[in-house]
Amino acid sequence: MIQELLFYASQLIASLHLPIAILASIHVVLHKEDERAAIGWAGLIWLSPLLGASLYWFFGVNRIRRRARTLREAQPEVHVATDEATATDAQRDVAFGEEPVNLRPLANLIGNITDRPLLQGNAIDPLSTGDMAYPAMIDAITTAQRSVALSSYIFDNDDAGKMFRTALADAVKRGVEVRVLIDDVGSRYTWPPVLRSLRRAGITTARFMPSLIPWKFAYANLRNHRKLLVIDGEIGFTGGMNIRVGNMLATNPRSPIHDLHFRLRGPVVAHLEETFAEDWAFATGEVLDGPAWTTTITPVGSGLARGIADGPDEDFDNLRMTLMGALAAARKRVVVVSPYFLPDDAVMTSLALAARRGVQVQVILPRTSNLRLVQWASMAIWPRIVANACELWLTPPPFDHSKLMLVDDRWTLLGSANWDARSLRLNFEFNVEYYDTGLAAQLNTIIDEKLRNAERVTAEQLASRRVIWKIRDGIARLASPYL
Repeated sequence: MIQELLFYASQLIASLHLPIAILASIHVVLHKEDERAAIGWAGLIWLSPLLGASLYWFFGVNRIRRRARTLREAQPEVHVATDEATATDAQRDVAFGEEPVNLRPLANLIGNITDRPLLQGNAIDPLSTGDMAYPAMIDAITTAQRSVALSSYIFDNDDAGKMFRTALADAVKRGVEVRVLIDDVGSRYTWPPVLRSLRRAGITTARFMPSLIPWKFAYANLRNHRKLLVIDGEIGFTGGMNIRVGNMLATNPRSPIHDLHFRLRGPVVAHLEETFAEDWAFATGEVLDGPAWTTTITPVGSGLARGIADGPDEDFDNLRMTLMGALAAARKRVVVVSPYFLPDDAVMTSLALAARRGVQVQVILPRTSNLRLVQWASMAIWPRIVANACELWLTPPPFDHSKLMLVDDRWTLLGSANWDARSLRLNFEFNVEYYDTGLAAQLNTIIDEKLRNAERVTAEQLASRRVIWKIRDGIARLASPYL
């Protein structure tokens, strides 16, 4: 009896497998732009009857673009007028320096990629560690008069989270419009999650794409990794810093994290507010409008800046193309600081070409990562970095979560994105490009301090590693598209 049931079950699976595999494969061919991803999914679909097609349905189909398109059709477009702040050709030439031949095409490229103007009259201040960033952010929330928009990947229910909760609750009591958006996965890094206590305090809070609800499980791998804080549409904060006590180094936390955040003033804050408003509408259906959410365009500095949104929706590949464009534009020096470094072949080739042209390329990574599998996969490509004339530096603990790119001591890219597939392909990210020698000089001071304490990795060191560790790293690298 059991044998007969198994026979009929196998026949049923075989009869269903062929049409389902054909339909799934057609979808792969039509919608997967990356050839390697298409081949991988097609192989899984055909070699794992029904299971492969099911996995593709849940994890391989990008529903975010369709949902974003539907949302834009159903609701007014979120846009802040910035025409009066758009940089003129003369202002661009001043910011680009005496030899603008490389930066002018880069600015044009990123403008075409993002469809956003390059704005003049901005000032950006680096804030190192939570000991500097959190007080500045809390102070800004405390002085808010009209609106506070806060988006974070991780918002822990710890001492750091409680500080922000208190400041946000006080703002609500003053009549300030407050919106807090937390990624669903990031909200669970501490237990109990902070969302309930935020709501009890009267703070309007939403989760970005809840992933444990069965009909939303397909979005589990697509997270909002952006870190945005906008006060009254006039002051903005962004960078790589989550809200968690590990960033408060002065408190000697159990798991210390060195990170870098930025305070922004000037018209570019409108790009932060636009991005938050689109995310909020995406998550809740509420469009933020009215006097509380009106951005005031006030030039406060001399830097040219532009926000770069990136994600698996309509902004797909914006940052990846930006990185490759910046590497192609570099003439003297490129510095890359990232906690996770797993670029794809195209970005790796761009790094190598820049170095082979004679550009000094410095890649600065933490010696010990907080994600062991990611570090193993990254170590598998370290020989390729060194072999292509790039400098590879490893910084000692505490774990450095900073994210930064500098080109020719004039162009800076800052924000939430790492140099890996998760940031450049799967996550929703936000970065800012900035043309200004003043900020670059401040960041070079920070970078020089990192290099003073760092160890440079040599080809001889990598070649002498035990074969067993190289095999381990190579196996880990196979999962790099999803790490």
